[in-house]
Amino acid sequence: MMYWIFAVVVLLAATYFIVINRAAFGAVPKGKRLNRIRQSKLYRNKQFQNISHTPSLAEGYKMWQVTYDFFLGKKHPLLKPLREIPSIHTDLKSLDKNTDVFVWLGHSSYYIQTDGVSFLIDPVLSLYGSPFKYFNKAFKGSDIFKPEDIPNLDYLVITHDHFDHLDYPTVKSIKDRTGMAIVPLGVGAHLERWGYMEEQLIEDEWGAEFELKNGIKLNFTPARHFSGRRVKQNDTLWTSYVLETPTKKIFLGGDSGYDSHFKMIGEKYGPFDYAILENGQYGEAWRYIHTLPEDVAQAAIDINARYIIPVHAAKFALALHPWNEPLQKINGLGKEKGLNVLTPKIGEVVDLNRKDQQFTTWWED
Repeated sequence: MMYWIFAVVVLLAATYFIVINRAAFGAVPKGKRLNRIRQSKLYRNKQFQNISHTPSLAEGYKMWQVTYDFFLGKKHPLLKPLREIPSIHTDLKSLDKNTDVFVWLGHSSYYIQTDGVSFLIDPVLSLYGSPFKYFNKAFKGSDIFKPEDIPNLDYLVITHDHFDHLDYPTVKSIKDRTGMAIVPLGVGAHLERWGYMEEQLIEDEWGAEFELKNGIKLNFTPARHFSGRRVKQNDTLWTSYVLETPTKKIFLGGDSGYDSHFKMIGEKYGPFDYAILENGQYGEAWRYIHTLPEDVAQAAIDINARYIIPVHAAKFALALHPWNEPLQKINGLGKEKGLNVLTPKIGEVVDLNRKDQQFTTWWED
């Protein structure tokens, strides 16, 4: 009996070792990168920390119950769309480089072109938002963009290393078409394993500022979240970004729970022309690490954004709310609070220099 127990334990350990060392899981920070991490003021007790105390679950929730509800509990009938969601396959490669545009690619992936410079943020263009090809499948209609659709890029931008924001097949596929990659501290280890060169990376922490092409400035700013592609969490940093161009200011929110950092960013860098904010895959249990729609509205007020573009919805079912609830709620809150909420379809071009562009409530069809 002891022999069989030992054999099972060895088999499980070997399976784990093989799986966790697949390329999709990236790499652990080592050497000079790890030394730099250890010197960061944001790194304490062997992990990166948020500004405020941030438990994984809000008060009153137990991990076992949340896990049970997610995997085995009764699901809302509209957890996933009943039919293909409407989308538009814009040819990104044919866009005039002199136009300033935003194109949502689904979930938290989007393409920005402004002041003659191109940015691709958190691209997940695989059919599955996970390291395995059988879990977290994209909704039909939300998966119309593939890595081969991405044009030559000036900058790839990553906010953190979760699988629904940093996709190994996508990032590896576009490597030879990417000029520079902008990543929070520690995340460069993943990209280097996937073939990116050290000199190709802009890797830093909150408070860092860089001069990019064509007079554009980029600032690393706080977010309230966590990180990790393996068992250990928070060994890499998570971040938001501020893009200051000669013609506009854009806030790239990344995943974040609501906290005082939004107000701080607004006071230091605002007002913003556009704020791309995560609005989806939330729950009361996770409100410290993911904003609820009412938090998104307040965050937009705090950072003083003229236009809000909500993302992090309509591609994967990573929470228990109806798939279209995030868009319904933020659209209603926008009208209630006098906020300008832009809700393009996946692939629909948003002209960043046009102030009267209108979008349909496509999620209600």
